[in-house]
Amino acid sequence: MTTTNEIADKLAAEQGLTKAQAKTIVEGVFKQIAEAASSGAETSIPGFGKFKVKESPEREGRNPATGATVTIAATKKLTFQPAKAIKDTLNA
Repeated sequence: MTTTNEIADKLAAEQGLTKAQAKTIVEGVFKQIAEAASSGAETSIPGFGKFKVKESPEREGRNPATGATVTIAATKKLTFQPAKAIKDTLNA
């Protein structure tokens, strides 16, 4: 697993930044993606992929313990679709 701190450390070393500056940049990028998602906008990063919001409608489900029918509320989730270049790298 790679953490925000590890990404910031690598970015700092590659770009000649302090670790604090790099961490601020990394957190800023993630914050902008989250803000775009909360407004329903898609974030596209060429060569990397797209982050977009998908909505699941309200539906009925069953309580496995009692078998009773329950209503499952509508939800939104953030999905990621990798770009072709990333898919090719993963499958090389």
